[in-house]
Amino acid sequence: MRGSAERGWGWGRCAPSPLLLLTLLLFAAPFGLLGEETRQVSLEVVPNSLGPPQNLLHIRAVGTNSTLHYVWSSLGPLAVVLVATNTPHSTLSVNWSHLLSPEPDGGLMVLPKDSIQFSSALVFTRLLEFDSTNVSDTAAEPPGRPYPPYSLADFSWNNITDSLDPATLSATFQGHPMNDPTRTFANGSLAFRVQAFSRSSRPAQPPRLLHTADTCQLEVALVGASPRGNRSLFGLEVATLGQGPDCPSMQEQHSIDDEYAPAVFQLDQLLWGSLPSGFAQWRPVAYSQKQGDRASALPCHTSPLHPALAYTLPQSPIVRAFFGSQNNFCAFNLTFGASTGPGYWDQHYLSWSALLGVGFPPVDGLSPLVLGIMAVALGAPGLMLLGGGLVLLLRHKKYSEYQSIN
Repeated sequence: MRGSAERGWGWGRCAPSPLLLLTLLLFAAPFGLLGEETRQVSLEVVPNSLGPPQNLLHIRAVGTNSTLHYVWSSLGPLAVVLVATNTPHSTLSVNWSHLLSPEPDGGLMVLPKDSIQFSSALVFTRLLEFDSTNVSDTAAEPPGRPYPPYSLADFSWNNITDSLDPATLSATFQGHPMNDPTRTFANGSLAFRVQAFSRSSRPAQPPRLLHTADTCQLEVALVGASPRGNRSLFGLEVATLGQGPDCPSMQEQHSIDDEYAPAVFQLDQLLWGSLPSGFAQWRPVAYSQKQGDRASALPCHTSPLHPALAYTLPQSPIVRAFFGSQNNFCAFNLTFGASTGPGYWDQHYLSWSALLGVGFPPVDGLSPLVLGIMAVALGAPGLMLLGGGLVLLLRHKKYSEYQSIN
């Protein structure tokens, strides 16, 4: 358990000194919210003018001088197209006849085109499963014998309209394999809950990622599916667009504060280009129980980004509709849990959260608890020095007032 925790969660790693981290956090905290502003957020399931409803969710977040567009869809594998513009008047245009055709290029646009400052996409291509029964090395890649993956392009999804909640600015894509001969998903589902925000805040449940008006949160939950092994580990294959010939960068940030996600001192980030740009952000932790406490925390391992051939990945119609067919893709895997400790097998439950946004990624300031501890720790020596100085001063005054007897 110790080895997996050190690898996945940043426990026991060599890290910068606490003083350096404190300086960086105190300096960076105000600047982590440079893009923060209150936005007017709306959610809409885009109506299909040609036939039955399709799962195309448009989140539009309008600021003073900019607009963010998050376009989520379960046409093909679940995917999101993220677009940032420099005008509060940009709009989404959908050509359904193109989007639903075998050649969807041009079926999805944000207008005016010259207002687009940034655009990229994430595609959740496959649900992975590994048998970790005989794996003793927690750092092994892959983390066990792989079972045939579930392609999310072959899932049947709920009608997103039924889960749309304007009050919480959220909606949930819930699905299961269309072809399930072994009935592993007879009582189970894979859900992607999407939520937008009009201002900065923090959710009540761990890992309590700090979100701003420039971000959208994704919570993935695997519930009730029967594993194909006694100690199965699950994971996700994720694809994104490369930046020219190169892949986006992956970064780790370390902190001295774990109040919001107990025992997790690390934050992982996927960055598209130099900041401010687009980003995805998550803590390397998942949970095997809905309440998400420390006892149910699982390490989340992220594989390095690597170039991937488009034809080897399940194709997303909305990504091709917006970006065309000539794109360089990169992919990485997220694996949840280890062969020892808690796991999906405990309650057949697994959840993981991430943020997606534009601008400078949110940076956690030090929590009030840590600031209080630091104040006590730094104040105690000062009080001791002050007290010692007063004692010496009083003693000096006492002896200076003594007069010898002649």
